[in-house]
This record gives sequence, C-alpha cells and structure tokens, in this order.
Amino acid sequence: MMPYYETENGKLYHGDCLDIMREMDDKSIDLVLTDPPYGIKISGKIGKGKDLGRVNWDNEIPSRKVFNMMFRISLHQILWGGNYFIEYLHKTRGYLIWDKMNYERSYAECELAWTNIDKNSKVWRQRPQNMDGGKVHPTQKPYNIIAKCISWSETTGLICDPFLGSGTTAVACKRLNRRWIGIEISKEYCDIAIERIKREVAQPRFA
Repeated sequence: MMPYYETENGKLYHGDCLDIMREMDDKSIDLVLTDPPYGIKISGKIGKGKDLGRVNWDNEIPSRKVFNMMFRISLHQILWGGNYFIEYLHKTRGYLIWDKMNYERSYAECELAWTNIDKNSKVWRQRPQNMDGGKVHPTQKPYNIIAKCISWSETTGLICDPFLGSGTTAVACKRLNRRWIGIEISKEYCDIAIERIKREVAQPRFA
C-alpha cells in the first residue's frame, strides 16, 4: 500500500489500521505507541476518540483483532486508555499514569497507558499543555507526554501509531530522531497531521 504522505524518517497511511497492519511482517515494529479510541458505536455515535470506520469497538471480536494485530507486529506496546481494553490485553502489565495536576477538583484527574515493557507503574505529573499550536483533536496528548513514552521505552527503532490522530507521535519521533509509521482513517486528521509534520520538518533544531 502506498503511503498517503512520506518523510525521510516516517510514513503516514490513510486507511483502516487493520488492513494496513495486516501487510506488516511479524515483529517488524519496535514499539506500538498509540491512543486507541473507545466509546464508539457502529452507528457512528462518538463517545470519545476518532472515526474508526467499520471497526466496532462495542463488539468484542473486531476489537480483539486490532489488539492481536498490534501484538503480532511488535513485542512492545504503550497503549493509552489501556484500562478500557484490559480484557483484550495480556495479564502481565504495568501502567504509565499521567497526573494532570488539576488539584482544584475533588478527585485526581489522570489518564493511564497500559504497557508490557515494565510491570512497575510510573507516574508523570504534568498539566495539559505544550499542544504545539493548540488542541486540534479531542484526545490529543501533549508532545511532552508522548516524547516521555518514547524516551522511557528506550527504543531507538521503528515506532508505529495505528491511530495517529493529529500526528503527535510523528512529531515526537521527528524530534527524537526515530523512524515512524502512522495510520489514520480520517482524511481530515491525516491532513492536520501532515501540516504539523511539515512545520516540524521545516523547523531547525539545535543541539
């Protein structure tokens, strides 16, 4: 399959992640780093997340296929919102906990990422900021959080984000000199991601 957009260190595919991951070889990816959507019904009602096309996340079988495919293409995963998909994931697990430091509320506001890299949990405390030009996606993660995931994983190889959204993983890979593959079913978000990546490529970085 031809990429929708390509740079020196990465490729963006516009399409269904199941179709595109099927074309990848076993264990050809060093790290799957992504934020799978949840709360999306086959009727198209969106609770949280991104347009998944024909993947029905309220039906166990298609959901399990997506996660099984992620485990086929890579030994290592960091999956944001993994607590919502725990029945599809391996029992041996740890969590990366993003504490948003919103202490004005009566409860802790956190997001969890499931990972099989380390069984120990880790807490990162950071307010939701550094969105690189503003928040353009409903579940967009700050650059610093995604960059921390990459650095914490210690991978220097190929990173895949099957739900690329607005392209934060690609931007982080560019800054950290990692190769990447992104997949996004929404053309609108593909185009948003491309603009962010182009700005990043054009931006000089100094040691």
